[in-house]
Amino acid sequence: MKAKYIYECVDCGKQIPAEEIVYLCPECSSNQLPNQPPLGVLKTIYDYESLQKFSFEQLKANLFFDVLPINHKESFSFLKVGETPLYKVDQLNEDALGFQLYLKDDSQNPTFSFKDRASSIVSAYAKEHNINTLVAASTGNAGSSLAGICASQKQKAIIFAPASAPKAKLTQIVMYGATLVPVDGNYDMAFDLSIEASKDFGWYNRNTAFNPLTIEGKKTVSFELYDQLQQQIPDKIFVPVGDGVIISGVYKGFEDLLRIGIIEKMPVIVAVQAKGSCNIVHNLKTSVFESIPSNTIADSISVDIPRNFFMAKQFLSTYSGESCIVSDEDILKASALLSQNTGIFSEPAAAAAFAGMLQYKEKGLFNDKEKVVVLLTGSGLKDLNSVQKIISIPQAVKPNMESLMEFLKDKSI
Repeated sequence: MKAKYIYECVDCGKQIPAEEIVYLCPECSSNQLPNQPPLGVLKTIYDYESLQKFSFEQLKANLFFDVLPINHKESFSFLKVGETPLYKVDQLNEDALGFQLYLKDDSQNPTFSFKDRASSIVSAYAKEHNINTLVAASTGNAGSSLAGICASQKQKAIIFAPASAPKAKLTQIVMYGATLVPVDGNYDMAFDLSIEASKDFGWYNRNTAFNPLTIEGKKTVSFELYDQLQQQIPDKIFVPVGDGVIISGVYKGFEDLLRIGIIEKMPVIVAVQAKGSCNIVHNLKTSVFESIPSNTIADSISVDIPRNFFMAKQFLSTYSGESCIVSDEDILKASALLSQNTGIFSEPAAAAAFAGMLQYKEKGLFNDKEKVVVLLTGSGLKDLNSVQKIISIPQAVKPNMESLMEFLKDKSI
């Protein structure tokens, strides 16, 4: 029987059988230099020629198993991952937009972030291969995601996270019963330690990009977008970017549809990075990667060495992707505007994508027929500290009408 999929190295193009657990291309990763993005990241390749006999409806009816590294529905958690809502927004601050704006709200996944898509696939794969201990490094979302999905699957999760990660995310990890390993250092240090521990203890590692299946989980959002837009591709998709795995997942989903013959072109995908952590955008046109230390309120996309840099760069180059950089001030303003106009409260990393869309809007880069999607990747409740500088909690009123009237006199009610 022909294998369902193989791996292909994004650097050397070598194809590697997927019968056993493989993380990186052995040859390319053996040439890894310090303080550089990983070499040998793998892309999952299916038999696209044989898949051309299927329509999108047929792929969907089979739960997209034909283009996923999972064989059985029972391998997944009972938690509902994916199929998140896509909201159409006609105006902001009572102003008509002049283009079609859609918000993909992935904060409605079980652990309130986009990362559940990857965790779900990795956990299901582990279940099908009788693996019970999974490990991940995370700035918070991937860790809380893996912890939650593993709890539902009766699997053990070990999470390495910077001790400085938002308390809400660390709380989630502990509440789900995972083993939290707080690291006195940044995400990159937690990432490296988790890989070293995985090798020593034989744990199955979920780390983004390091594990090629994380991209396969994240690509499912592209299938949903195509379905929710009545089998049309959007013109532009704004994606928050840190490690480069989410944007690669979005690209990979549409690339699968392109190679099967279901779509004829790729949407324009816009990589949005925070000014204080723009190590992908900064290096898109450089020949030698240069890491700039990160400092941004958007902790979920705060990365010094993007672990999927080379694949993300390749996708952006191959399919004429675009990029933009937004400041922390832009992110906070976008978060407030988004919340007050739609009722969707997103964490700073997700609000960065919305800020990128606003930047394009202010520059007049949309036309009236364009379908524009903003990928909102996580709930604002995961990081309450970041927005404290733009809000003010009122002083308590005494429980009488006189105090209430005094309180309301300066309010526009």
